[in-house]
Amino acid sequence: MVQTRSSSRASSNPTANGGYANGASTNGVSTFKKSASSLTATSKMKADNLSNGNNLTKRTFSKDQHLTETVNGKANGTAKKAEDETDSCQNEKTHPMVYVVFVSLLLDLLAFTMILPLFPSLLDHYHKNDGPDGLYQRILQIVKYFQNFVGAPDQFNSVLFGGFLGSMFSYLQFVASPVVGGLSDVYGRKAVLVTCLVGIASSYALWAVSHSFLLFVLARFIGGLSKGNVSLSMSIMADVSSNKARGVGMALVGIAFSVGFIVGPVIGAVFSKWAQAQTGAWFVWPAMFALSLSVADILFVAVCFKETLPKEKRATSVASSLSQAASYIFILDLFRFSAVKNLPTKDLKELQRLGVVYFIYLFLYSGLEFTLTFLTHHKFAYTRMQQGWMFFAIGLTMAVLQGSFVRRVPPSRTKSTAVLGLLLIIPSFVCVGLATTSFLLYVGVFLFAVSTSMVVPCMTTLVSRLGADHQKGTVMGIFRSLGALARAAGPIVASCAYWSVGSSTTYLVGGALLTVPWFMLKRSLLE
Repeated sequence: MVQTRSSSRASSNPTANGGYANGASTNGVSTFKKSASSLTATSKMKADNLSNGNNLTKRTFSKDQHLTETVNGKANGTAKKAEDETDSCQNEKTHPMVYVVFVSLLLDLLAFTMILPLFPSLLDHYHKNDGPDGLYQRILQIVKYFQNFVGAPDQFNSVLFGGFLGSMFSYLQFVASPVVGGLSDVYGRKAVLVTCLVGIASSYALWAVSHSFLLFVLARFIGGLSKGNVSLSMSIMADVSSNKARGVGMALVGIAFSVGFIVGPVIGAVFSKWAQAQTGAWFVWPAMFALSLSVADILFVAVCFKETLPKEKRATSVASSLSQAASYIFILDLFRFSAVKNLPTKDLKELQRLGVVYFIYLFLYSGLEFTLTFLTHHKFAYTRMQQGWMFFAIGLTMAVLQGSFVRRVPPSRTKSTAVLGLLLIIPSFVCVGLATTSFLLYVGVFLFAVSTSMVVPCMTTLVSRLGADHQKGTVMGIFRSLGALARAAGPIVASCAYWSVGSSTTYLVGGALLTVPWFMLKRSLLE
């Protein structure tokens, strides 16, 4: 517009421009044209300079504005990253099979945990009715030898006996879990899952007719070998969940465990109280109740569960999977995850690190969990009912935290949450070890429950991110197997330490050793 107005002024006043330009010249037309051209060029140059200046100012402002927006964007992105990931996890639709697995696990765990309060009554029954040459008396001699070796009082024979059976059950899980996971990578999740559930139901049916202790132990043996359904459930969660939503599925597994360990023992306690006034084969009724839950679980899975591992994603070699089964009994191969093939070196090292962390954690954790029964009875004179309420509170705390907090943890905070959980269990051991009053004991037990609710689901989520689709079953099976091995050995070692060096030393040393998995996980490269 400056250029247009200048040109207009030059054209509209030719006389003045000509007089100013010519001076005393008599060649007016030529001089006027030159002057008009010069003035127009000068005006155009000024206009261009002004336009360039304006454009430069605009570009500078735009650049500064872009830089400001970029800086602000980065700051806002950093501040809102965790919030956005949390919203993404919550807004992402959860796969229906996640809820099917949750219900299946809940039915299974209700049947599994209801037997726990019945152990003392069952052992009393077989002690009276198994006969002098029965399996009960033979195992009792081993338990008494162990009792004398560690110096445990006679009143804890039933607890040690129950611990022996529990360790056997966990050891069988240690053997079965990776085999079940490997087979599911070949044949699919549903077929193997139903097979496991049928095996569990068979163990309850055998329990219902176990008039001798030998049959009861055989029933537990079959049940332990069939417990690969738990690790298989975690593989299914990994199949159907993205990395962002996987924590929700693993938290639901934790909630199923928590609810199962709250409600199941209550059901068992009712049967236990009823059994005190009964004679004969009273155990048939709780066994049939467990069998009914198991059958309902089979029917539910058969109807509602849809295969989560398509054929194109499965492992192709059955022979290879079966040949790998022999390596599962070698503990070092488990820690090395030798059955997981073609995994990048970095991922394999992180997987091995997580396996060691999980084993040490559960080894020490299960030791405290088992000897807590000794401590509360021996040091605080708790009755069985008070102990039951204590474990009820632990399970309730875990269920609330997993349902409200853990399942909302964004993927970027999964590792840090697990690290925090491992850190919290250290003062838990210290509080329980130094407790001379119920208050300090409650603080330690509360931290114990909080830690458990965070560590197990988050570590399981981290492990589920590693390995190809056709290896998820093997990876989760080995991981679960390491946990079962820890649960098999932890109570035995903790019992020896408890009765040999005392509760305070046992728990304080355990708390100190727990710094090892905390430090290892903290240094992990996983996010």
